[in-house]
Amino acid sequence: MQAQPLLTIAIPTYSRASYLKETLDQLRLEILSHHLDDIEIIVSDNASPDNTHRVVSDASKPEFEICYLKNLNNIGSDANIARCFNEAKGHYVLILGDDDLFYDGSLKWLMTVIRQQEYGVICMRPYGFDADFRREYPGRFGRDEVFDDVGQFLTAIGPLVTLISGCVINKNCLPNLDANEFCGRNLVQVHLVMEAALNLKKNLYSSRYHIACKRNNSGGYDYVQVFVEHLGAILDAYRVRGLSRQTILGFDKRMLLGHLPFYLLKQRLSNAGDQNANMTKLKLRYASSWTFWIFLMPIISMPRFIAIFWGGASTIVGRIRYGDSLRGFYFLINKIRNLR
Repeated sequence: MQAQPLLTIAIPTYSRASYLKETLDQLRLEILSHHLDDIEIIVSDNASPDNTHRVVSDASKPEFEICYLKNLNNIGSDANIARCFNEAKGHYVLILGDDDLFYDGSLKWLMTVIRQQEYGVICMRPYGFDADFRREYPGRFGRDEVFDDVGQFLTAIGPLVTLISGCVINKNCLPNLDANEFCGRNLVQVHLVMEAALNLKKNLYSSRYHIACKRNNSGGYDYVQVFVEHLGAILDAYRVRGLSRQTILGFDKRMLLGHLPFYLLKQRLSNAGDQNANMTKLKLRYASSWTFWIFLMPIISMPRFIAIFWGGASTIVGRIRYGDSLRGFYFLINKIRNLR
């Protein structure tokens, strides 16, 4: 390995040893089967009480070395993500979720891309899986698109800006940056993506499915607060760095139609969440948008049966509008398979 590896894959983890084992096993398979080198692997253990240390120790081999970091105390997910970025030595850094997996061949694709061209951010499209990430793979449809305009790039990737496993960040274009300064809103990764995308201005989005994400495997936070209030405030703060109002409006529309209906639908299906609180937070951000009043407001305010119907219809419209209908189709097919 060179003094500076081309890519660091850093995995923040806390007490999910079984998921981490699957992630490391697939990562090792990708690296060894494609003879990939120049990759640094880091696991940052946030003081896990389970057998995370044993999983890392068993996985680490001479041909698959893992740098294992263990915090003395649980410092929170934000700070652990920040530590992953700060400790990484790679030219590029991918902070990979401990339950997320590279689909077969996708790491080889990534290494080829970053050897050929310099980008600020490379965004890889994810898909969700329940049990078998290979069986539930939607297929290699999509394309790689290079953006010279940061606003167009951010509008294209939309909510993927929040997914740590989907965004590869050029650390070399962020000299002396301390990721700890972005802690506190559960969105450290958004700042890192924004900084790199704005600094280099040439970014790539691959709309093919590369990263398998375990479904329904995270939470413990107020979804609307994080992905509406906090994310919106971060985007607004980058106006002074040249992010246009038009870009922010385009991003908001993407969230309104392509992302939020599904999560509000899930809340109504499970009778979870405070709909009055959701309405207040969403109005503060989106009250001037007709998309909000047509597609989201009925999910929040209508009787449950009508709200569920409206939420389903809005989700379908959003998936079709933003080219994600195939993933929804495979989701239904796999649900049917799992019922057998």
